[in-house]
Amino acid sequence: MAKKVVLEFLVKGGEVTPGPPVGPTLGQNQLPVGKVVADINKATSKWKGLLVPVKVIVDPATREYEIEVGTPTTSALIMKEAKINKGSGQAGKEFVADLPLEKIIEIAKLKQEQMYSRDLKSAIKQVMGTMVSMGVTVEGIPPKEAQAKLDELLAQKNIKL
Repeated sequence: MAKKVVLEFLVKGGEVTPGPPVGPTLGQNQLPVGKVVADINKATSKWKGLLVPVKVIVDPATREYEIEVGTPTTSALIMKEAKINKGSGQAGKEFVADLPLEKIIEIAKLKQEQMYSRDLKSAIKQVMGTMVSMGVTVEGIPPKEAQAKLDELLAQKNIKL
């Protein structure tokens, strides 16, 4: 029995083309490039425009494949929710967007499985850590301060984790 080959890509959801890097890699593994690209686009359409990790698991003997789609990067989810195209060039000094705590909790819930966090509160703090380097505030508060005041912010909004 031949060992399965795992091809990993970071692609824009719903916008994959047969060009590099996806097409040539699929072609080298004797896969029908157009069909696989269409299947990847269909599988990632939920995350249209966001960078999404994708694995194509190939059985070289039969050329059968399956596609596994991960969740977009934390920074991509933050940019989508904040409606920005890129983070601040001077994080900590210049802030480019602001997110409500509820949106941060949503992102943390989506990403929690892939994070090294004990609980949801730790995952929220990790999302806020990403926001520090992107120059995105939490309800007008710099993310580092929001991390320190997380219990207080949750109590103000009457949010139970």
